[in-house]
Amino acid sequence: MSGLLIAGTTSDAGKSLVTAGICRWFARRGVRVAPFKAQNMSNNSMVCADGAEIGRAQWLQARAARVEPEAAMNPVLLKPGSDRRSHVIALGKPYGTLEAGEYATGRAGLAEIAFGAFAELRQRFDLVVCEGAGSPAEINLRSGDYVNMGLARRFSLPVLVVGDIDRGGVLAAMFGTLALLSAEDQALVAGWLVNKFRGDVGLLRPGLNSLEKVTGRPVLGVLPWLDRVWIDSEDALAAAGWRHEAAQRGLRVAVVRFPRASNATDVDALAAEPGVTVSLTADPDAVAAADLVVLPGSRATVDDLKWLRARGLADAVTARAAAGRPVLGICGGYQMLAESIEDEVESGAGFVEGLGLLPTRVKFSEEKVLGRPVGEWRGHRVEAYEIHHGSAAPADAESFLDGYRVGSVWGTTWHGALENDGFRRAWLAEAAAQAGVEWRAAEGAPGFAELREDMLDRLADAIQSEVDTGMLVALAEAGAPGGLPVVPPGAP
Repeated sequence: MSGLLIAGTTSDAGKSLVTAGICRWFARRGVRVAPFKAQNMSNNSMVCADGAEIGRAQWLQARAARVEPEAAMNPVLLKPGSDRRSHVIALGKPYGTLEAGEYATGRAGLAEIAFGAFAELRQRFDLVVCEGAGSPAEINLRSGDYVNMGLARRFSLPVLVVGDIDRGGVLAAMFGTLALLSAEDQALVAGWLVNKFRGDVGLLRPGLNSLEKVTGRPVLGVLPWLDRVWIDSEDALAAAGWRHEAAQRGLRVAVVRFPRASNATDVDALAAEPGVTVSLTADPDAVAAADLVVLPGSRATVDDLKWLRARGLADAVTARAAAGRPVLGICGGYQMLAESIEDEVESGAGFVEGLGLLPTRVKFSEEKVLGRPVGEWRGHRVEAYEIHHGSAAPADAESFLDGYRVGSVWGTTWHGALENDGFRRAWLAEAAAQAGVEWRAAEGAPGFAELREDMLDRLADAIQSEVDTGMLVALAEAGAPGGLPVVPPGAP
């Protein structure tokens, strides 16, 4: 075998989870499979065991493949710090910045890093399942592309295009994707996967038959809408999945929707907990009304703190603290709770007053802290990871993981701490008591790691039952199809 590229008609078509499902399906067959995404643009990241930082989606896909996550699986990670600037992580380490004007032309060096990583993975694994980015039909970026058709062309990879039927127009999107590609790129598109379908496939079949006829490519399968499949998403937008977990009663958690939120996956474990309702918000009234408020990480701490104040959210958070109602800050959110922030690195703003809810001072440094700390809280073991430039000074206050707690205000730089079942449930019980809410963990509720594994197996089960796996294996073994018809724009 060699490799497959899973592309999509749009962002959020389901590429990440489909790739994870394919990785798990091949792994269950005994294939040594690795995930790969040449370039990821996301502020949701993870620290590997060797200290390398990669996109959260590729970490999940490695778990699906039952292999150790590593830097080569996501050799280039772009972390947006503003609308026009991204921080670049290459092979797991800080590499510099990329301005919007350089996006199409300034990535040649990054492309070679990515191609080298793919070639190296292919030497060590039977199969590399690649995830594309956005859509391969973003032809304005084609000349510098090394994530979609640029990668496929370089290594002669067959391309399967995933489309989200739930948002509508999927057949037109699939045809239009193919029609916009050059003849050379079209030759690598091997087929289609319809995703997130609800209803009777028989009603869809005539449309699929027509798509196959006009494109000359087969539909390999129609994947159903899978409820409770949203953990470890690439983008904060997928937090919409939390709404499906909402309880009618119980503990209401409001997560502040920062413009540059980072590692919002921290609260996935809260949303999966029975009796807990999690919602994203930028509404001060919602922050005031919630039982618990979480300030998540941020890729632009000072700028997001300024936004917090401008929206009236800072006043709502401060009022909660004064009333003894719980607030949790994680990483950037924790830094905002400090007395002051000194930042000449991320924002260049220098000295900035924090919210003053925790008695510590934060200073940013050029060196990025990447680690996998282990600790405990009230007898509960906590495994976590940390990704930050800002560090808090020692303070005379009750410790909380690596941070502090004063009354109902809690702060830590540790990401992933809430995935530890015993810690999460014990801490939630205390936060609920501070909020005056009766909540306790549901007896027999599955742990978060168990829920993640169940999700991956359900994805693989859907691949097994709804996809032509014989054709999937044949593509993986034979490589790029070649000889397929060219579809000109406007073809009937």
